[in-house]
Amino acid sequence: MKADLHCHSNVSDGLLPPAEVAHRAADRGVELWSLTDHDEVAGLAEARAVAEARGVRFLDGAEISISWREDASFHVVGLGIAPGHPALVAGLRAIRDGRDDRARRIGAELEKVGIHGAYAGAARYAEKSSLISRAHFARFLVEKKISTDVKSVFDHYLAKGKPGYVPHEWAALEDALRWISDAGGLAVLAHPLRYRVGRDALRVFLGEFKDRGGQGIEVACGAHTPEEVHECARLARHFGLKASVASDFHGPGESYADLGMTPPLPDDLAPVWHDLI
Repeated sequence: MKADLHCHSNVSDGLLPPAEVAHRAADRGVELWSLTDHDEVAGLAEARAVAEARGVRFLDGAEISISWREDASFHVVGLGIAPGHPALVAGLRAIRDGRDDRARRIGAELEKVGIHGAYAGAARYAEKSSLISRAHFARFLVEKKISTDVKSVFDHYLAKGKPGYVPHEWAALEDALRWISDAGGLAVLAHPLRYRVGRDALRVFLGEFKDRGGQGIEVACGAHTPEEVHECARLARHFGLKASVASDFHGPGESYADLGMTPPLPDDLAPVWHDLI
């Protein structure tokens, strides 16, 4: 099965509306698809309607931002969720409220280094979204020719230790896993090797993730090199986690991989969708 279980629309920080992402997934031969906007489920009904009309199996999803220990953050994808579940809806709303405060603080930090109007500029890019993310700031800085591309903005302005970085407290791991479980979903760690933590810390996190009810890990991920895919497969085997496939598509020309553009899973791993379809 050609699956893609992690991507974004302009309901969060993607470039395209949910319907266009759905058409793009279908056009690229994706057979099983999930829209997983950051901390938001508002685009799922539109995405599902188009996907089903195009003959694509669809899973309701969301990518939840979490904080862990002193200063680490991770993203957990909930797949097969009931998007209207009250605890999930309330939890995601609380995270989005915190995002607006963070965005204002990012704008203030960028102002200190001579980048004026960044909050307003990011808000303009987030016009169709219910939240302002770092990606929206990155697009504004590219527009102002402060950086050549979105990745450079993150590397030089928005990552930890850079002028526009601000610390933020996201959801607790146990809360996010409970929201997903209560909403009938399956919890998957997104892009495991993209976090700014060492490999030992990642393994400690995965142990806690599994012990608290986490069930999957993205193995074939658009953000990972072939060597990293093999490393993620080893982590899946070691922790007994199911394997997911994810482009993490945000938009044309801005993503590591387009929809459906991920390598196949190793044959010995159990795909997450066996429990979801």
